[in-house]
Amino acid sequence: MTAPLPDIAALYAAFDAPVVPFDCGALCAPNNPRGVPFCCDLHWAVPAAFHHEWDYLRAHTDLWHEWAPVESGITPDEAVELQEDTPGHMCLLACQGAQHCQRGFRALSCRQFPFFPYLTSEMDFIGLAYDERFVADCWVLQHLDQVSDTYLRQFVALYDRLLADWPAELTAYYLASQEMREDSEETGKPITLLHREGGIVYIDPATEEIISLD
Repeated sequence: MTAPLPDIAALYAAFDAPVVPFDCGALCAPNNPRGVPFCCDLHWAVPAAFHHEWDYLRAHTDLWHEWAPVESGITPDEAVELQEDTPGHMCLLACQGAQHCQRGFRALSCRQFPFFPYLTSEMDFIGLAYDERFVADCWVLQHLDQVSDTYLRQFVALYDRLLADWPAELTAYYLASQEMREDSEETGKPITLLHREGGIVYIDPATEEIISLD
């Protein structure tokens, strides 16, 4: 039997550490023509939330609203593709902008960004992965060694819980990890992860061997 989604307020309280111990957005925003951190730019990434999480947010803050394609400046076809890529148990949201951020009401997807849980072919959650397309613009992904231990611990604890309790989350991230392995095999580049126990590692996409870089 599937456990109910845990209380959103409790999840937020347990996962509130910044990804690095300083404002990394101040380092990348000057490089964005729109003058905001890339992770807060709807032209770069659109936050997603559990439907239950969206219910909680709209009952407690006016920070969020349902995302509209015009906010990201994308074509109708691109909007359809984005919606189709969004898991059915989630919805796309938009906030009032970085300058109006209410950190206590950041969505879980904002808190975890730029990472997502990486699962092996045996469905073991072994570390934090990221989308290679974001590396060129994201300061954090260019400095993985700066990710705080507190953030790593909170991320792992959150997803240990969600992946165990929510099959939809397990399936979504299993498929994302599988796609990473397929892409990695095609390019010949190993997958880079933050290991759940700390440290940067490579994953051989064919054998899934873990190679420590420390």
